Amino acid sequence: MKLAAALPIARTLGRELVLTALLLLGVSAVVFGILYLAPGDPFSALLEGQMPDAQAIAGLREAMGVPQTWYGQYWAWLSNLVTGNFGTSVRTGLPVGQELLRVGINTLILTLGSMLVTLLIAVPIALGAAARRRSPVNAPLTLAAYVVSALPVFWLGYVAIYIFIHYFNIFPLAFGGAGSDGKVWIYYLLPILVLGVGNGTLAEIIRYLREEIGRVLAEDYIRTARAKGAKVWRHAFKEGFLIPVTEIVASKIPFILGGAVIVEQVFNWPGMGRLAWQAAQDRDFPVIMGIALVAAAFVRLGSLLQRVVFTAVNPRASQE
Repeated sequence: MKLAAALPIARTLGRELVLTALLLLGVSAVVFGILYLAPGDPFSALLEGQMPDAQAIAGLREAMGVPQTWYGQYWAWLSNLVTGNFGTSVRTGLPVGQELLRVGINTLILTLGSMLVTLLIAVPIALGAAARRRSPVNAPLTLAAYVVSALPVFWLGYVAIYIFIHYFNIFPLAFGGAGSDGKVWIYYLLPILVLGVGNGTLAEIIRYLREEIGRVLAEDYIRTARAKGAKVWRHAFKEGFLIPVTEIVASKIPFILGGAVIVEQVFNWPGMGRLAWQAAQDRDFPVIMGIALVAAAFVRLGSLLQRVVFTAVNPRASQE
């Protein structure tokens, strides 16, 4: 019985992993094409201020082992990627994989923490609105969530910094808590709260969950369970809560990543967003390629999680 239940999930995982590999290949090709056709050259940026000529740039390219043709460059990068090598940063000379690992953990903490904050706010409001549609408390909370979702995340970040610096004097000005008198937690907590509240998805999650939970609670089998005195939420959990939450979270991952780039700039958070910003200014193509690939994999991971949860709830979905 357990094997029969695991086969649909394994089938879905296999199919989704193949699609993920093809998707990442397509993303890498598109991003490389955009970078290659964009004006500017990473080696010119590296030699900025030295009045480089074509011969100096060609010599630097040859010294770093970069092929001359675009297809040679892409094939060399792709061949290294298969072995787990993301290339070398043109600006720092460090392995791109090492830099991505260093800043990727910080971005992961920021995005996952903000998702948790968003769900902790949105789920109770949606549940209350679905169960008690005319409650005098749910309407103001929903309206407040809608107003906060409409505010720009960078504005919320600057307001939060102003309040915690000028009124409470506890926000550290550098990552790691320098000058924070031991209150390092505030540096981690404040950006997560700002992104969780101001990523623009709070209102959409509340509206979507409220509609889905209300629809499931109106189903006949829920009415039957309520008439028998059974626990309604136990019957409605999978279809009314688990599937909608995974669907909406997976669809909003790109928006949360976009908001993370802004929050990292505002709070001087050493994540992939700041690294991408610096790499774009320096035209550090290997770093940009690595960040684009990791971001695409993260978005795809959310979609994969959604498919696995849906298949676990409804095994027939793996045969669609």
